[in-house]
Amino acid sequence: MAAGSMRSRLYRASAGLFLSLLFLFSSTQAILADPEMDAHVREIVTEHLAPLTAGHPGGVAAAAYVAGRVQFLNFGFADEAHKRPITPDTLFNVASVRKLFEATLVALGVLRGELRLDDPVSKYVTELHGGYISRVTIGQLATHTSGLLLPTDHPPWPNASYSLAEFIDMLNAWTPHAGEAPGKQRIYSHAGYILLQLALERRYGVPIAQLVESRILTPLGMHSTLIPERGRDNRAIMPPEFLQKAVQGYSEHGMPIGPPGNQQGYFDFPGTGQMFSTARDLVTFMAACIDGNVADPQLREALRMTQAEAFHVDQKFGQAMAWENVDLGEVAIIDKPGGLNNTSAYMGLVPARRIGLLLLANRGEFSHEIGRYDILPALARQ
Repeated sequence: MAAGSMRSRLYRASAGLFLSLLFLFSSTQAILADPEMDAHVREIVTEHLAPLTAGHPGGVAAAAYVAGRVQFLNFGFADEAHKRPITPDTLFNVASVRKLFEATLVALGVLRGELRLDDPVSKYVTELHGGYISRVTIGQLATHTSGLLLPTDHPPWPNASYSLAEFIDMLNAWTPHAGEAPGKQRIYSHAGYILLQLALERRYGVPIAQLVESRILTPLGMHSTLIPERGRDNRAIMPPEFLQKAVQGYSEHGMPIGPPGNQQGYFDFPGTGQMFSTARDLVTFMAACIDGNVADPQLREALRMTQAEAFHVDQKFGQAMAWENVDLGEVAIIDKPGGLNNTSAYMGLVPARRIGLLLLANRGEFSHEIGRYDILPALARQ
């Protein structure tokens, strides 16, 4: 090939590469600097949340993820008595949002060939021998289709606790209502996820907190999320630097409930303490669920796998692995609410629009519906 021709081809290739990089840089700059879009996002979130927090005890740490950009919006106080403001680094009890992490562990285990969705849970929790529970699978626990609905799944908030032996006895004795069978209905079950946690610990021989940390938190760079054990005073056992960032929880009527770091639960055995996290950490998880910006391809696929509908409830609702699928017509939402009497949490995704919303409140019964039916649709319309 002639030298002139070679130089020409190299020039065209270099020019093409330069233009591609210039386009990428310009696009990135457009994403990184769009004050008009940022202002509109802040306006939408503030419009809906400010009236719910002004003049009320506690507050909300919110995070909006739109087209690759994150904005944190904070309302109210982490502790009214000390007027400590909520920040993106304030630590909240995230209640049932923790279930997303167990579901991700299950999906990751399936992708790595370490377990199967149709494995009976009794394969790992070998004390289970009851006629009904012996037919329940790992996948049914993850998708709330096991049919289990134990006394621990009902309000009021716990004033009694169960040892591991008592929990196993309840499961072995469980009989369903007429017409119910494993995999045939969607019944939300906290106890089902406690059992799922136990099965994961038995499968890997590792405590659930360590499993979540090594397989999810560390790969995603989440350093302010933990599953501490519960102390005798129902307070999370955590390092002082974490406890100092924890919120004071309030009832829906504004009464303080427990000290900062309060945990409540029906179960009195290791691993059943609640998860604590910050808006800054959880938005990392949320962004990974939406955009798949995860180095480990199996973890990336596991996050995607958990979002897929596994059980069709009706035209509007479906159940995935911990996530709930909500079809509003104008927008399809994948979300997970959680709450106790002194804390509320919500994570909602609109993957098709690259939109996510996180709400962490230190108040019981803070409605997740404002995220599902108001804020996310408004963000999707912009």
